[in-house]
Amino acid sequence: MKKIVLSLLVFMGLVAPALPALAVDAMLEPYRIGPSDILEIVVWREDALTRRDVLVRPDGRLSMPLADDVVAAGQTPMELKEAITKSLERYIAAPKVYVIVNNPRSHSFSVLGNVVKAGEYPLLSASTVLQGIAAAGGFNDWANKDDVVVLRGKGGNQTRMPVKFSEVIAGKNPMQNMELLPGDIIIVP
Repeated sequence: MKKIVLSLLVFMGLVAPALPALAVDAMLEPYRIGPSDILEIVVWREDALTRRDVLVRPDGRLSMPLADDVVAAGQTPMELKEAITKSLERYIAAPKVYVIVNNPRSHSFSVLGNVVKAGEYPLLSASTVLQGIAAAGGFNDWANKDDVVVLRGKGGNQTRMPVKFSEVIAGKNPMQNMELLPGDIIIVP
């Protein structure tokens, strides 16, 4: 048991320095709404206008009574609240609007290949490649741990970034344990 605890402490000591300074900055950045996010929009004392499970469409907009189409993607919940409030002021005196992100589906990453549970996972806070693999249950018995690849970007602009698990764990190349960004794909051959 002591060996396991000691190994875990050594592992954490090697992985912690690999967290880039940007990870802290990313955690301080306000959340930006994106397509496929599910929001709750409450208009106080206006039950007919309150909406639960509002899906942000692929074009980044959402529809609301009296406010018509409102651009949501790229805005913080506070900015969206202000935009909806401004639209509703034409019909309601001093509307009180609240925007809640119930399901931040636009901020996710995928893990594919030889992991216990491949799939798409929410990116709710700063996370690294190893944390992403851990979210997928870790490597399975057939995983080639030193040929892991992170794909970043879309379409023809994807960047392929190799990750050698043994080097990250040994502290030889902790920068390979990079911070995940929305849309990243971790491939474990």
